Amino acid sequence: VGAIIPWNAPIVNAAGKVAPALACGNSVILKPAEQAPLSSLELATIARDAGLPAGVLNVIPGTGEGAGAALVQHPDVDKIAFTGGTATGQVILKQAADTIKSVTLELGGKAPHIVFADADLDAAMMSALFSPFNHAGQICTAGTRLFVNCAFAEDFVAELVRRASALRLGDPSQPTTQIGPLISGEQQERVTGMVREAISEGARLRTGGGPPPGDDLARGYYFEPTVFDEVDPASNLAQHEVFGPVVSVFEFNDLDDLIVQANQVRYGLSASVWTSNIHTATELALRLDAGTVWINSVHKLDPSVPFSGFKASGLGSEYGTEAIDTYTRLKTVWTATRPQRLDWD
Repeated sequence: VGAIIPWNAPIVNAAGKVAPALACGNSVILKPAEQAPLSSLELATIARDAGLPAGVLNVIPGTGEGAGAALVQHPDVDKIAFTGGTATGQVILKQAADTIKSVTLELGGKAPHIVFADADLDAAMMSALFSPFNHAGQICTAGTRLFVNCAFAEDFVAELVRRASALRLGDPSQPTTQIGPLISGEQQERVTGMVREAISEGARLRTGGGPPPGDDLARGYYFEPTVFDEVDPASNLAQHEVFGPVVSVFEFNDLDDLIVQANQVRYGLSASVWTSNIHTATELALRLDAGTVWINSVHKLDPSVPFSGFKASGLGSEYGTEAIDTYTRLKTVWTATRPQRLDWD
Protein backbone atom coordinates (compact mmCIF):
# COMPACT_ATOMS: atom_id res chain seq x y z
CA VAL A 1 0.00 0.00 0.00
CA GLY A 2 1.24 3.45 -0.89
CA ALA A 3 -0.17 6.03 1.53
CA ILE A 4 0.21 9.71 0.63
CA ILE A 5 -0.83 12.29 3.22
CA PRO A 6 -1.02 16.11 3.42
CA TRP A 7 0.65 18.53 5.81
CA ASN A 8 -2.46 19.35 7.84
CA ALA A 9 -3.12 16.90 10.71
CA PRO A 10 -0.25 14.68 9.53
CA ILE A 11 -0.25 12.17 12.40
CA VAL A 12 -4.04 11.71 12.22
CA ASN A 13 -3.93 11.19 8.47
CA ALA A 14 -0.99 8.78 8.77
CA ALA A 15 -2.67 6.70 11.47
CA GLY A 16 -5.95 6.62 9.56
CA LYS A 17 -4.23 4.89 6.64
CA VAL A 18 -1.42 2.94 8.27
CA ALA A 19 -3.50 1.28 11.02
CA PRO A 20 -6.15 -0.43 8.84
CA ALA A 21 -3.61 -1.27 6.15
CA LEU A 22 -1.33 -3.04 8.64
CA ALA A 23 -4.29 -4.69 10.39
CA CYS A 24 -5.27 -6.25 7.06
CA GLY A 25 -1.79 -7.72 6.56
CA ASN A 26 -0.33 -5.21 4.12
CA SER A 27 3.06 -3.60 4.13
CA VAL A 28 2.93 0.20 3.79
CA ILE A 29 5.04 2.88 2.18
CA LEU A 30 4.03 6.20 3.74
CA LYS A 31 4.84 9.41 1.87
CA PRO A 32 4.29 12.46 4.11
CA ALA A 33 4.00 15.99 2.79
CA GLU A 34 7.38 17.66 2.40
CA GLN A 35 6.22 20.47 4.71
CA ALA A 36 5.48 18.13 7.63
CA PRO A 37 7.42 14.82 7.60
CA LEU A 38 8.56 14.62 11.23
CA SER A 39 5.51 13.01 12.85
CA SER A 40 5.48 10.27 10.19
CA LEU A 41 9.14 9.54 10.80
CA GLU A 42 8.46 9.38 14.53
CA LEU A 43 5.55 6.99 13.89
CA ALA A 44 7.92 4.66 12.03
CA THR A 45 10.37 4.82 14.93
CA ILE A 46 7.62 3.94 17.40
CA ALA A 47 6.48 1.04 15.22
CA ARG A 48 10.05 -0.29 14.99
CA ASP A 49 10.55 -0.02 18.75
CA ALA A 50 7.24 -1.81 19.31
CA GLY A 51 8.54 -4.79 17.32
CA LEU A 52 7.07 -4.29 13.87
CA PRO A 53 9.33 -6.20 11.46
CA ALA A 54 11.63 -4.22 9.21
CA GLY A 55 10.10 -3.36 5.86
CA VAL A 56 6.48 -3.55 6.98
CA LEU A 57 6.11 0.20 7.58
CA ASN A 58 8.35 2.42 5.49
CA VAL A 59 8.40 6.24 5.45
CA ILE A 60 9.78 7.99 2.38
CA PRO A 61 9.79 11.80 2.61
CA GLY A 62 9.88 13.70 -0.64
CA THR A 63 7.90 15.80 -3.04
CA GLY A 64 4.69 14.80 -4.72
CA GLU A 65 6.28 15.01 -8.15
CA GLY A 66 9.14 12.80 -7.01
CA ALA A 67 8.36 10.27 -4.29
CA GLY A 68 4.58 10.51 -4.65
CA ALA A 69 4.52 9.95 -8.40
CA ALA A 70 6.98 7.07 -8.07
CA LEU A 71 4.65 5.31 -5.63
CA VAL A 72 1.60 5.83 -7.82
CA GLN A 73 3.32 4.54 -10.96
CA HIS A 74 5.30 1.64 -9.49
CA PRO A 75 3.97 -1.75 -10.65
CA ASP A 76 4.68 -3.41 -7.28
CA VAL A 77 2.38 -1.01 -5.39
CA ASP A 78 -1.11 -2.51 -5.45
CA LYS A 79 -3.05 0.33 -3.84
CA ILE A 80 -2.81 4.08 -3.29
CA ALA A 81 -4.55 5.79 -0.38
CA PHE A 82 -4.37 9.56 -0.79
CA THR A 83 -5.55 12.56 1.20
CA GLY A 84 -5.05 15.99 -0.31
CA GLY A 85 -6.26 18.42 -2.95
CA THR A 86 -8.73 17.49 -5.66
CA ALA A 87 -6.39 18.49 -8.50
CA THR A 88 -3.69 16.17 -7.17
CA GLY A 89 -6.26 13.41 -6.73
CA GLN A 90 -7.17 13.69 -10.41
CA VAL A 91 -3.50 13.34 -11.36
CA ILE A 92 -3.17 10.25 -9.16
CA LEU A 93 -6.21 8.62 -10.75
CA LYS A 94 -4.76 9.16 -14.23
CA GLN A 95 -1.32 7.85 -13.25
CA ALA A 96 -2.75 4.83 -11.43
CA ALA A 97 -4.69 3.82 -14.52
CA ASP A 98 -1.54 2.54 -16.22
CA THR A 99 -1.11 -0.21 -13.61
CA ILE A 100 -4.84 -0.59 -12.73
CA LYS A 101 -4.29 0.21 -9.06
CA SER A 102 -6.95 0.33 -6.39
CA VAL A 103 -7.26 3.97 -5.33
CA THR A 104 -9.03 5.69 -2.44
CA LEU A 105 -9.11 9.47 -2.33
CA GLU A 106 -10.07 11.85 0.47
CA LEU A 107 -10.05 15.22 -1.26
CA GLY A 108 -11.18 18.82 -0.83
CA GLY A 109 -14.37 20.31 0.52
CA LYS A 110 -16.46 23.45 0.52
CA ALA A 111 -18.73 22.65 3.43
CA PRO A 112 -22.04 24.45 3.97
CA HIS A 113 -22.71 25.48 7.57
CA ILE A 114 -26.48 26.04 7.81
CA VAL A 115 -28.22 27.90 10.64
CA PHE A 116 -32.00 28.08 11.01
CA ALA A 117 -33.88 30.57 13.17
CA ASP A 118 -35.05 27.81 15.54
CA ALA A 119 -31.51 26.63 16.33
CA ASP A 120 -29.67 27.07 19.61
CA LEU A 121 -28.10 30.27 18.33
CA ASP A 122 -25.37 30.47 20.98
CA ALA A 123 -24.15 26.99 20.07
CA ALA A 124 -24.56 27.69 16.37
CA MET A 125 -22.54 30.90 16.69
CA MET A 126 -19.65 29.13 18.39
CA SER A 127 -19.71 26.47 15.67
CA ALA A 128 -19.83 29.13 12.94
CA LEU A 129 -16.63 30.59 14.43
CA PHE A 130 -14.84 27.34 15.11
CA SER A 131 -15.56 25.55 11.85
CA PRO A 132 -13.96 27.99 9.35
CA PHE A 133 -11.26 29.42 11.64
CA ASN A 134 -10.00 26.37 13.54
CA HIS A 135 -6.48 25.45 12.42
CA ALA A 136 -6.49 28.73 10.47
CA GLY A 137 -9.06 27.22 8.11
CA GLN A 138 -6.60 24.60 6.88
CA ILE A 139 -8.93 21.61 7.09
CA CYS A 140 -11.02 20.02 4.36
CA THR A 141 -14.22 20.03 6.46
CA ALA A 142 -14.04 23.77 7.27
CA GLY A 143 -17.50 25.36 7.12
CA THR A 144 -16.47 28.13 4.76
CA ARG A 145 -19.97 28.74 3.35
CA LEU A 146 -22.26 30.00 6.10
CA PHE A 147 -25.97 29.92 5.24
CA VAL A 148 -28.14 31.93 7.64
CA ASN A 149 -31.92 32.25 7.64
CA CYS A 150 -32.77 35.76 6.46
CA ALA A 151 -35.15 36.25 9.41
CA PHE A 152 -32.21 36.91 11.73
CA ALA A 153 -29.21 37.06 9.40
CA GLU A 154 -28.31 40.71 9.99
CA ASP A 155 -27.91 40.35 13.75
CA PHE A 156 -26.25 36.93 13.53
CA VAL A 157 -23.66 38.07 11.00
CA ALA A 158 -22.92 41.27 12.95
CA GLU A 159 -22.18 39.18 16.03
CA LEU A 160 -20.08 36.75 13.98
CA VAL A 161 -18.02 39.67 12.66
CA ARG A 162 -17.54 41.05 16.15
CA ARG A 163 -16.37 37.73 17.54
CA ALA A 164 -14.18 36.88 14.55
CA SER A 165 -12.34 40.19 14.82
CA ALA A 166 -11.62 39.42 18.48
CA LEU A 167 -10.07 35.97 17.90
CA ARG A 168 -6.50 35.74 19.18
CA LEU A 169 -3.75 35.10 16.62
CA GLY A 170 -0.36 34.00 17.85
CA ASP A 171 2.17 31.29 18.60
CA PRO A 172 0.30 27.95 18.32
CA SER A 173 2.30 26.54 21.23
CA GLN A 174 0.67 29.06 23.59
CA PRO A 175 -2.61 28.01 25.25
CA THR A 176 -4.18 31.46 24.73
CA THR A 177 -3.77 31.30 20.95
CA GLN A 178 -6.88 30.55 18.90
CA ILE A 179 -5.48 30.93 15.37
CA GLY A 180 -1.93 30.08 14.38
CA PRO A 181 -0.12 30.76 11.11
CA LEU A 182 -0.73 29.30 7.70
CA ILE A 183 1.62 26.55 6.61
CA SER A 184 3.80 28.62 4.26
CA GLY A 185 4.37 31.90 2.50
CA GLU A 186 3.01 30.32 -0.66
CA GLN A 187 -0.27 29.51 1.09
CA GLN A 188 -0.47 33.01 2.55
CA GLU A 189 -0.07 34.48 -0.93
CA ARG A 190 -2.76 32.16 -2.30
CA VAL A 191 -5.29 33.15 0.36
CA THR A 192 -4.42 36.82 -0.09
CA GLY A 193 -4.97 36.51 -3.83
CA MET A 194 -8.40 34.90 -3.43
CA VAL A 195 -9.46 37.60 -0.96
CA ARG A 196 -8.34 40.40 -3.27
CA GLU A 197 -10.13 38.78 -6.21
CA ALA A 198 -13.35 38.53 -4.18
CA ILE A 199 -13.17 42.22 -3.25
CA SER A 200 -12.57 43.20 -6.87
CA GLU A 201 -15.64 41.16 -7.89
CA GLY A 202 -17.89 43.04 -5.47
CA ALA A 203 -18.00 40.86 -2.35
CA ARG A 204 -18.32 42.90 0.85
CA LEU A 205 -15.45 42.45 3.31
CA ARG A 206 -16.82 42.63 6.86
CA THR A 207 -13.61 41.96 8.80
CA GLY A 208 -10.05 40.75 8.25
CA GLY A 209 -8.79 40.46 4.72
CA GLY A 210 -5.04 40.05 5.07
CA PRO A 211 -2.02 39.48 7.30
CA PRO A 212 -2.40 41.18 10.70
CA PRO A 213 -0.89 44.67 11.01
CA GLY A 214 2.11 45.42 13.24
CA ASP A 215 5.38 43.67 13.93
CA ASP A 216 4.26 41.15 16.58
CA LEU A 217 3.29 38.46 14.04
CA ALA A 218 5.42 39.60 11.12
CA ARG A 219 7.69 36.53 11.29
CA GLY A 220 4.90 34.06 10.66
CA TYR A 221 2.50 33.43 7.78
CA TYR A 222 -0.53 34.70 9.67
CA PHE A 223 -3.85 35.72 8.18
CA GLU A 224 -6.68 37.52 9.93
CA PRO A 225 -10.02 35.73 10.37
CA THR A 226 -11.98 37.06 7.41
CA VAL A 227 -15.73 37.35 6.84
CA PHE A 228 -17.42 38.22 3.54
CA ASP A 229 -21.04 38.70 2.60
CA GLU A 230 -22.74 39.72 -0.66
CA VAL A 231 -20.63 37.03 -2.36
CA ASP A 232 -21.44 35.92 -5.89
CA PRO A 233 -22.31 32.19 -5.61
CA ALA A 234 -20.48 31.57 -8.90
CA SER A 235 -17.25 33.29 -7.80
CA ASN A 236 -13.99 31.52 -7.00
CA LEU A 237 -14.41 32.38 -3.33
CA ALA A 238 -17.78 30.64 -3.20
CA GLN A 239 -16.86 27.69 -5.40
CA HIS A 240 -13.28 26.76 -4.50
CA GLU A 241 -11.41 25.68 -1.41
CA VAL A 242 -9.50 28.55 0.21
CA PHE A 243 -7.64 26.60 2.90
CA GLY A 244 -7.38 29.72 5.01
CA PRO A 245 -9.49 31.49 7.67
CA VAL A 246 -12.08 32.91 5.27
CA VAL A 247 -15.86 32.44 5.43
CA SER A 248 -18.55 33.58 2.99
CA VAL A 249 -22.05 34.35 4.30
CA PHE A 250 -25.22 33.66 2.31
CA GLU A 251 -28.83 34.24 3.31
CA PHE A 252 -31.75 31.90 2.63
CA ASN A 253 -35.47 31.73 3.16
CA ASP A 254 -36.81 28.82 1.12
CA LEU A 255 -35.67 25.28 2.00
CA ASP A 256 -35.55 24.01 -1.57
CA ASP A 257 -33.54 27.03 -2.70
CA LEU A 258 -31.16 26.51 0.22
CA ILE A 259 -30.51 22.92 -0.81
CA VAL A 260 -29.83 23.97 -4.40
CA GLN A 261 -27.35 26.60 -3.22
CA ALA A 262 -25.66 24.27 -0.74
CA ASN A 263 -25.20 21.58 -3.41
CA GLN A 264 -24.12 23.96 -6.16
CA VAL A 265 -20.39 23.28 -5.78
CA ARG A 266 -18.22 20.48 -7.13
CA TYR A 267 -17.43 19.20 -3.63
CA GLY A 268 -19.45 16.95 -1.33
CA LEU A 269 -17.40 16.16 1.75
CA SER A 270 -19.30 17.45 4.79
CA ALA A 271 -22.05 19.76 6.00
CA SER A 272 -23.34 21.06 9.32
CA VAL A 273 -27.02 21.82 10.04
CA TRP A 274 -28.31 23.73 13.07
CA THR A 275 -32.03 23.44 13.81
CA SER A 276 -34.38 22.20 16.54
CA ASN A 277 -36.76 20.75 13.94
CA ILE A 278 -36.02 17.06 13.46
CA HIS A 279 -37.96 16.96 10.17
CA THR A 280 -35.86 19.78 8.72
CA ALA A 281 -32.67 18.12 9.94
CA THR A 282 -33.66 14.76 8.45
CA GLU A 283 -34.61 16.25 5.08
CA LEU A 284 -31.31 18.09 4.82
CA ALA A 285 -29.34 15.02 5.86
CA LEU A 286 -30.97 13.12 2.99
CA ARG A 287 -30.74 15.83 0.32
CA LEU A 288 -27.36 17.45 0.93
CA ASP A 289 -24.54 16.17 -1.30
CA ALA A 290 -22.17 15.38 1.55
CA GLY A 291 -20.58 12.19 2.79
CA THR A 292 -20.88 13.41 6.39
CA VAL A 293 -23.69 15.58 7.76
CA TRP A 294 -23.48 16.88 11.32
CA ILE A 295 -26.75 17.86 13.01
CA ASN A 296 -26.33 20.48 15.76
CA SER A 297 -22.65 19.59 15.88
CA VAL A 298 -19.55 19.91 13.74
CA HIS A 299 -16.24 18.18 13.07
CA LYS A 300 -17.11 15.03 15.02
CA LEU A 301 -15.02 12.09 13.82
CA ASP A 302 -14.48 8.62 15.21
CA PRO A 303 -12.32 5.77 13.85
CA SER A 304 -15.34 3.45 14.06
CA VAL A 305 -17.49 5.65 11.81
CA PRO A 306 -16.87 5.81 8.03
CA PHE A 307 -15.72 9.10 6.52
CA SER A 308 -16.11 9.61 2.79
CA GLY A 309 -16.82 12.27 0.18
CA PHE A 310 -19.13 12.64 -2.77
CA LYS A 311 -18.41 14.20 -6.18
CA ALA A 312 -14.97 15.87 -6.33
CA SER A 313 -14.39 15.19 -2.62
CA GLY A 314 -13.18 11.66 -3.11
CA LEU A 315 -13.59 7.95 -3.70
CA GLY A 316 -13.99 5.24 -1.09
CA SER A 317 -14.13 5.50 2.69
CA GLU A 318 -11.76 5.94 5.57
CA TYR A 319 -12.45 4.67 9.10
CA GLY A 320 -15.09 2.18 10.12
CA THR A 321 -15.39 -1.36 8.82
CA GLU A 322 -15.76 0.19 5.36
CA ALA A 323 -12.06 1.05 5.45
CA ILE A 324 -11.21 -2.62 5.84
CA ASP A 325 -12.76 -3.28 2.43
CA THR A 326 -10.33 -0.81 0.82
CA TYR A 327 -7.25 -2.62 2.17
CA THR A 328 -8.32 -6.16 1.27
CA ARG A 329 -9.10 -8.04 -1.95
CA LEU A 330 -12.18 -10.17 -2.47
CA LYS A 331 -11.49 -13.70 -3.69
CA THR A 332 -14.02 -16.48 -4.39
CA VAL A 333 -12.95 -20.14 -3.92
CA TRP A 334 -15.16 -23.09 -4.89
CA THR A 335 -14.30 -26.43 -3.27
CA ALA A 336 -16.17 -29.58 -4.30
CA THR A 337 -16.73 -32.20 -1.60
CA ARG A 338 -16.19 -34.79 -4.30
CA PRO A 339 -14.61 -34.37 -7.74
CA GLN A 340 -17.03 -32.90 -10.22
CA ARG A 341 -17.56 -35.16 -13.23
CA LEU A 342 -18.84 -33.41 -16.33
CA ASP A 343 -20.85 -35.29 -18.93
CA TRP A 344 -19.01 -33.77 -21.87
CA ASP A 345 -18.38 -36.61 -24.31
